[in-house]
Amino acid sequence: MKPKTIKITYWILTVLWVLMSVADGIAGLMHEANGVKGVKHLGYPEYLMDISGVAKLIGAIAILQTKYKTIKEWAYAGFTINFICAAWSNAKMGESAGIIMMPVIMLAFMFVTYYFWKKYEQVKSV
Repeated sequence: MKPKTIKITYWILTVLWVLMSVADGIAGLMHEANGVKGVKHLGYPEYLMDISGVAKLIGAIAILQTKYKTIKEWAYAGFTINFICAAWSNAKMGESAGIIMMPVIMLAFMFVTYYFWKKYEQVKSV
C-alpha cells in the first residue's frame, strides 16, 4: 500500500471512529432512553452512563490527537476493555447473538483503525 493511501485510510477510519465514539459518549451523558434501559437491564447503576460518557469523549480526543502516542495507546486500551466488558455483560445476561456481537464488531472496527495508525506511524518515520 502506498504511503498516501495509508494516510488517507487512517484518517478516514479514525474520523469515523471518533464520530461514533463522541456520539456514544454524548448519548450516555444525556441518558438516552435506550441506553438507560440497557444499563438497568444489565444491573448497572445509571450513573455509569456519566462515567463512561466522559471517558468516551476523552478517549475520542486522545485517539484523534497526534502528539502523545502513549495517551493514544491507553485510549485504545480503554475502548478495548469497554467493548469486551459490554459483550461479556450481554452474554452473561443471556442476550441474543446480535446484541452480543455489536460491541465485538465495534472492537474489530477499532482494531482496524489501530492497525492503520501503526502503519501510518511506520510510513511517517521512513
